[in-house]
Amino acid sequence: MASKSFQLFSKYSVIRREVFGACSYRRGYATPSMPSCHFKPEPYKGPSYDEILRIRRNNLTPGILTFFKKPVLVHQGHMQWLWDHTGRRYLDLIGGIVTISVGHSHPKVVASMNEQSRLLWHSTNIFLHPKIHEYAEKLVAKMPGDLKVVYFVNSGSEANDFAMFLARLHTGRYDVLSLQHAYHGASPYLMGLTALSTWRYNQPTGFGIHQTTNPDVYQGPWGGRNCRDCSVPSLRTCNCAEGECGAEDRYIDALKDVIKFSVAKQGVAGFFAESIQGVGGTVQFPKKFLKKAFEVVRAHGGLCISDEVQTGFGRTGDDFWGFQGHDVQPDIVTTAKGIGNGFPLAAVVTTMDIAKSLPQATYFNTFGGSPLACAVGSTVLDVLEEDKCQENCQTVGSVLLSELKALRDEFEIVGDVRGKGLMLGLEFVKNKKTRERLPVDQVNAIWESIKDMGVLVGKGGLDGNVLRIKPPMCVTKEDAKFGIEVIREAIRLNQR
Repeated sequence: MASKSFQLFSKYSVIRREVFGACSYRRGYATPSMPSCHFKPEPYKGPSYDEILRIRRNNLTPGILTFFKKPVLVHQGHMQWLWDHTGRRYLDLIGGIVTISVGHSHPKVVASMNEQSRLLWHSTNIFLHPKIHEYAEKLVAKMPGDLKVVYFVNSGSEANDFAMFLARLHTGRYDVLSLQHAYHGASPYLMGLTALSTWRYNQPTGFGIHQTTNPDVYQGPWGGRNCRDCSVPSLRTCNCAEGECGAEDRYIDALKDVIKFSVAKQGVAGFFAESIQGVGGTVQFPKKFLKKAFEVVRAHGGLCISDEVQTGFGRTGDDFWGFQGHDVQPDIVTTAKGIGNGFPLAAVVTTMDIAKSLPQATYFNTFGGSPLACAVGSTVLDVLEEDKCQENCQTVGSVLLSELKALRDEFEIVGDVRGKGLMLGLEFVKNKKTRERLPVDQVNAIWESIKDMGVLVGKGGLDGNVLRIKPPMCVTKEDAKFGIEVIREAIRLNQR
């Protein structure tokens, strides 16, 4: 019978020198074999790695977050792959922070941008140009109901900033509600809407904004295995019957209390919610929470705003928009990131009735709806359909969730896996019974090892103990299995 060491060697072939260099072993474990890729990156011709670090240290604001102890110097991208300055290849499972939808430098999107740049580089939306009109009609056709009016901006923060302004303007009210653990942007106006202390500065902000208890069925005060819309139930026990969730009403009661005690008698201006929380740690709500929350908010005169910056465009697999999985109809939808596949583009979509509140004064955005942005956005919509990206999210996401569940069954420190489609998370804990979060130094050690073996994932949650797995929507089953094997080896290497 073959030795265990030989079996391990056979299971994980030594990776090619061009990808990982001379050494494929780390502390007794072999690096899982990376799927092949026929694309050949161009040679890197920029400043040296040390020069890049010097410039970053001396000429870019120190407030810029930099991933990893030894940061990756990204040189080129193609679909789900990234190459660094040395030519080493990485599987991108975070997609530029959930921004790459159809794939890095997708040929059709690049061609569309190049063609538009040849015709007309820039014109503000004050002037007529065809692309903004063509794209607006195409985008709102993807929206349900009366969500048929769009205002284009450049980022998710801008979109949410504008949505909050519009909700206050339309209702004539000031108080806005969001959820704890929410992330809606980091502009001064939005910092109060984002309810993660790691993103808050000690400055006056958040006037008229109130948070309610986050309906987190794994780490929150109420919830358990039957409460969320995920093919992998939580291990947390609860008294809910199959298909039922008693936790949602408790979270709704908490929302009602915030309105009762903190909101002016005139009522609510708006309520913001992500369909699945992104930065907050891929948190899924009780199945009917959002539907009931929208009813409560509307009963107090407020508008319901769905933040689809991360969950839109088919990423959740079942639906084109994440809010559709909650059986709700928002009054305003904000979207960004995947809308432009990495190009600066965002949109606020609402009804004509709400949009008519804006012309009380002049409102203008220099770059919103530019010819280049709209050409890119329009082509992204085409590619999403042609490449069947939503179907791929569902198919590959199911494989990933199944493999992530196997990790949870295998390791004590993997407390929960959750999400839908390619909007997934893995939460590290000290032990499954208490659900106490794994200390950040241990999480970081695992995260660094994953990067060292050629896979890039993100981190989320208030304590940074959740791996965020949200790759480009062109990722394959083979890629998914490779990524999971890397995560498995990284956990094994760093167990204490």
